[in-house]
Amino acid sequence: MRRAASRVLPIVLVALALAAGSVSVKTVALGVTVTPNEAARRVDVGIDGRPFTSYIWPERLKKPVLYPLQSASGTLVTRGWPLDPRPGERVDHPHQVGLWFVYGDVNGIDFWNNSEARTPEEQTKMGTIVHRRIVEARGGADSGTLVVDMDWLGPGNVTFVRERATFVFRGDATSRTVERTATLTAADRRAVFNDNKEGLFGMRVARQLEQPTTTPDTFTDASGRATTVKVLDNTGVTGSYTSSEGKTGDAVWGTSAKWTMLTGQVGTEAVTLAMLDHPKNFGFAAKRP
Repeated sequence: MRRAASRVLPIVLVALALAAGSVSVKTVALGVTVTPNEAARRVDVGIDGRPFTSYIWPERLKKPVLYPLQSASGTLVTRGWPLDPRPGERVDHPHQVGLWFVYGDVNGIDFWNNSEARTPEEQTKMGTIVHRRIVEARGGADSGTLVVDMDWLGPGNVTFVRERATFVFRGDATSRTVERTATLTAADRRAVFNDNKEGLFGMRVARQLEQPTTTPDTFTDASGRATTVKVLDNTGVTGSYTSSEGKTGDAVWGTSAKWTMLTGQVGTEAVTLAMLDHPKNFGFAAKRP
């Protein structure tokens, strides 16, 4: 499949955290703060006075991301490495940081796999997404909004795509949500999103929420670059995937779905993370034969 920009892509991530053994609580929206700190290259998002996530664009990353993400109780649900390593984490795929929106093949250039670990030769086929400006940052009694502009740059700092990203943050006593709408517009040349397994949303979760593995594996991207992932201690590793199409575990990988859900436990807290595809998106699962 080949798709040319421009196109509006409304895509929703819902992150839901429930404490183990919790009782039913009436859902009441909580106040959200959205606080820019451009000198530190970040915008901090708080809900009911507690940190939720931050939109960050540090120089060492090849794209802006939301990092870290925390549950309503403050539990970290994203991996710390490479920005803030924690004991027992995997140290593979350094491009997988927090929650991101990227694609693996735009005009033959890979935006998904880029990181500071790539060699100069590999960088010639890699793209970078750069933060340009904060358009709006507004908190509120029941939601907060962040609007930012970014450019998708190919080798030689040539702009392929301009993106306007709108984030809406919400939360209550037991849940946190992020809604992201990405408006992608081709710059001064045609931008083609070639068929590729790597895109558009990604999230790297804490070790406890990974699915347990019993054998080492090697993952190869669309350009043939391989990454070997060793087997680690699975103690406390509890993640399990389910999709809207009834698939579970490893069978979810590489399939189409209206939503995908990851359940697991971090310490004593039961956690559910879900990614939901907007019905108006190109390629929405319900439109497929």
